[in-house]
Amino acid sequence: MTIDDKLIHLEALRRSARGDERIAAQHARGKLTARERINLLLDHDTFHEIEHPAYTLTANTSASISDSDSAVVGSGEVDGRPVFVFSQDFTVIGGSISDMTGQKIGHAMDLALERGTPIIGIYDSGGARIQEGIASLSGVGEILLRNARCSGAIPQIAVVVGPSAGGSAYSPSLCDFVFTVKDITHMYITGPSVVKSVTGEIISHQELGGADIHSLKSGVAHFLYDNEQECFRQVRRLISFIPQNCNAKPPTVKTNDPLERCDEALLNIVPDDPHKSYNMKNVITAIVDNHDFMEVQAQFACNIICGFARLAGNSIGIVAQQPSVLAGAIDIDASVKAARFVRFCDAFNIPLVSLVDVPGFMPGSKQEHAGIIRHGAKLIYAYAEATVPKLAVITRKAYGGAYIAMGSRHLKSDINYAWPDAVIAVMGAEASVDIIFHKMIAEALSSDDARRKLIEEYRAHFDNPLQAAKLGYIDNIIDPRHTRPMLIQALETLRGKHQKLPQRKHGNMPL
Repeated sequence: MTIDDKLIHLEALRRSARGDERIAAQHARGKLTARERINLLLDHDTFHEIEHPAYTLTANTSASISDSDSAVVGSGEVDGRPVFVFSQDFTVIGGSISDMTGQKIGHAMDLALERGTPIIGIYDSGGARIQEGIASLSGVGEILLRNARCSGAIPQIAVVVGPSAGGSAYSPSLCDFVFTVKDITHMYITGPSVVKSVTGEIISHQELGGADIHSLKSGVAHFLYDNEQECFRQVRRLISFIPQNCNAKPPTVKTNDPLERCDEALLNIVPDDPHKSYNMKNVITAIVDNHDFMEVQAQFACNIICGFARLAGNSIGIVAQQPSVLAGAIDIDASVKAARFVRFCDAFNIPLVSLVDVPGFMPGSKQEHAGIIRHGAKLIYAYAEATVPKLAVITRKAYGGAYIAMGSRHLKSDINYAWPDAVIAVMGAEASVDIIFHKMIAEALSSDDARRKLIEEYRAHFDNPLQAAKLGYIDNIIDPRHTRPMLIQALETLRGKHQKLPQRKHGNMPL
């Protein structure tokens, strides 16, 4: 048999191992195959497969050749930039992870780390391969180890387009960003059948760990889309904002949006009534290049907004309060969401812009008992540790510890601005007067009138950004219309910023 004949024979075996009927079954579930997904993700004709073909042990322990076992692994390009990718193949023993699969995926992750390129994992697996026993757990462990070692060194993106069950569900959660698709994503440690046998609860796959659950409730997912085509298009979009690795700068693009552009709408976007809300996303889109903002975890902890945009063609990360949800107060979920986003931006050299309108951390026994102190400290830690350029704009109010947490000068923010009506204080005027003048109000003949007068005096003296500016906590009080050019100028001033943290193995944030 010639070399050509052998290659043809191997290719025939490879195709027969997959089976057209299994591919048809995958399509019948509304899902694409592993290779179809890779083709959607990568630039045309750039995929180079590695470790193919592979041998796998079936349930009767006889060796049979399959289409790269249960994962297709290789390298390619996204908009001309190199990436490594692995795509779990549900048509091969349900995408289950064998020892060989774990080694293959681990090898791809090692190569990505050595070469300093992003690693993109496409997950569609029932978990560890039961037929292999403990050897399959070794395969899962190989992946999880590398997830931890790659963290902060190269971007890790998980696209969950099928099941991701058992111990292997931790791999996507260790990645920087998790993409999901309605109706076909489900992630959980124990599936519905185990839940029923242990607790008696009857629950469906989607109710237990569907894309909606992880996008709205658990916060495991960062992005949610209606179909795989849109999902992979958005993965490519995300990659356009982030660098190749921790030693690289974020990509820059040419922009036709004038750098000096001002927006008249920003003059009236904040209501005169301090108790009325507004949509901070309108502020964000008015400021950034071409009004283009890619929000992260848009359905989770909506009282805080995180996402990517550009200023003067340069990538930035934005963290902002959303006054229309919980008045923009920071609760536990918002703290964790923003802290992780800040840490990603800092790890990958993406400047941070904070838009601040915060009444404080969320009060109440429910939050206190659930650990708002510990979780809120994560946000403080993340901002304090970040060494990338940090800018902040206070649009309306910034009270108490939440003012400190949101990129204040006290946490080594580089340049801080305030709009003219901004208020920076320990707490609001009413609460401040009630505490400071409690005895005076109680003794007054007309306590309501006395209290009202004291509140007016307090507001006249403190409800403006002048005190903070005099103390050097605010660099400038700016016209809202000029926010975009002011931020662009500030970022240019901070180009090349280099700040070192104290020498240590690593910090110990309050996990």
